[in-house]
Parts: sequence; structure tokens; C-alpha cells
Amino acid sequence: MYVEINGVTIRSLGDSAIILQIGNEVNLENHQKVVNIADLMEAEPFKGFIEAVPGYNNLTVYYDPVTVINRYKEQNDKTSFEIVSELMIDYVNKTQNSSTTKNRLIEIPVVYGEEFGPDLEFVAKYNDITPEEVIQFHTEKDYLVYMIGFAPGFPYLASVNKRIATPRKKTPRPKIPAGAVGIAGEQTGMYPLESPGGWQIIGQTPIDLFTPESSPPTLLQTGDKVRFIPISKEEYLLYKEQKNEHKNT
Repeated sequence: MYVEINGVTIRSLGDSAIILQIGNEVNLENHQKVVNIADLMEAEPFKGFIEAVPGYNNLTVYYDPVTVINRYKEQNDKTSFEIVSELMIDYVNKTQNSSTTKNRLIEIPVVYGEEFGPDLEFVAKYNDITPEEVIQFHTEKDYLVYMIGFAPGFPYLASVNKRIATPRKKTPRPKIPAGAVGIAGEQTGMYPLESPGGWQIIGQTPIDLFTPESSPPTLLQTGDKVRFIPISKEEYLLYKEQKNEHKNT
């Protein structure tokens, strides 16, 4: 089932979720519309609303169909999908002229290459540039956090300079350490937890991206901006040492 109105497509995802898509292009304008809708839903949730998860140009909305049907009894000839679709169009209309939200800028220190970035040389050779140029291109701009996914706190950041865009590995690694910084196509991102993964790993950050005891538990949120700051191996080790000392006090 799906509904399409004025460039907005809404389709069902099972019986308790829908996906709202804004346009067909992944760009900052469409993503900002998604974020504005998600923010309004969190501030003014409909009865039965559970969660809204932003993507690049789409929003996945989870809801309780029983609560939706019971709450909107005057529309009892409609399915929960139809009811929620109409509610979503209202949210879209309310945010039509919303202004762009102010982004937080988070600086992330990264040590590049060697044992911390085993794929730095490959990324350089693939793009016919030097490892130093890969680092330069990777750190020369601020990246928007389009969405959080794959693992708790894993940020999808875009877009890297096309000079360093590199495909994922054909065979994923069985284990990538927490804090690994990678490239996949024109995306860059960081692994918050040790996990398997197929991104090209070019560096490592000593920053904790996911701390379950914190509120919120993830360092980055959708809509934030990230700036990578190159650091030396010595600075990386010193940061880790100081962090461990802080935990033990």
C-alpha cells in the first residue's frame, strides 16, 4: 500500500510502520524536511506514535495500530495505514515553511593510517592520490550526520570529496574495532562498537561514540555536523590513557 501526494510518497512497512519519502534525490534540502517532520512528531506525537527514525530522504514511523484505530474511531472505516498516512500529510503541511535548524558542530580527533587505518593506502591507490591527500580531503570539510543506524551510535556522514570515494570491501572484515573511521562510496562513518564491517578503514578515533549509561547514549544525533581533526599516534595514546584514568577515578 502506498500514497503519493505532491512529491511525498508514503508506503506501508508491515502492519505497524510506514515509510515517508521526500522526493527522489538525496540532498540537504530533502533531508532537512525529514528532520523537521521528525522533530514535530516528537514534539506533537499522535496517539499510538512509537518512534520516528530519519534517513537520508525518508522517515520511518513506527506506531501501535490498535491504539490508532481505537483513538480515531470516527475514521473506523479506514485502516491504520490510511489513518496514519493522513496524519503524516498533516505533519508535512505543518512543516512546509519550517526554517533550517541550527546544527551542532562536533570535532572528532582521528589518527590516520598504519595499524589505525589499514585501508588508507588502498583508498589512496584506488583514487590515484597519496595517503596524505586522502587525509587532507577527509578533513577539509564538515559532514552532516544524515542518520544513525547499523549499530547504536553509528553515524552516516556525507558526502566525502569524490577524490576519495571508494567502494566497500567485497568481503567484510569479521571484526572492526570501536572508533574505526571508514569510507564507503561517498559516505564516511565511524564504528561505535566492535563489529563486522565492510567499510574501508582509514583511521581511528579515541572518542566514545556510544555510552549506554549516558543520556542520550549516542554522542552524535541526526542533524549534527562532524569535523575530523587529524592527530598523531602519541596524541591518540595520550587521550586513551587520560580517558582510562578518568574512568578509574
